[in-house]
Amino acid sequence: MIHSADVREWRDHDVVDPKGRRIGSLEAIYVDTVTDQPAMATVRTGLPTRHRLVFVPLDEAILGPGYVKVAHSKGLVKKAPAIGTDDILPAEREEAIFRHYDLTYRPGAGGERQLARR
Repeated sequence: MIHSADVREWRDHDVVDPKGRRIGSLEAIYVDTVTDQPAMATVRTGLPTRHRLVFVPLDEAILGPGYVKVAHSKGLVKKAPAIGTDDILPAEREEAIFRHYDLTYRPGAGGERQLARR
């Protein structure tokens, strides 16, 4: 698991799938608003003139020298909900990210967001 104190160190590192295939570069970490633990990352993918940020869960992530290995295949991550490189994640799109990875979405009791960018 990535700890909150380590988050800034991993920006721009390669993100790879379980087979070691490069997915893209780590752009940002989103923490669970209840636990304040890293939950998702955005990965910069695409052509240099058409970059986008796709979301990938950090459950079972493994940190290596210069890379973060995630537990999901490159194909699944590339099809994940995405935002533009200058965009923010709209609250109404959070649930779709969790659904894409068959994860339970748990907003706060008052409808608060589950993810916050760090």
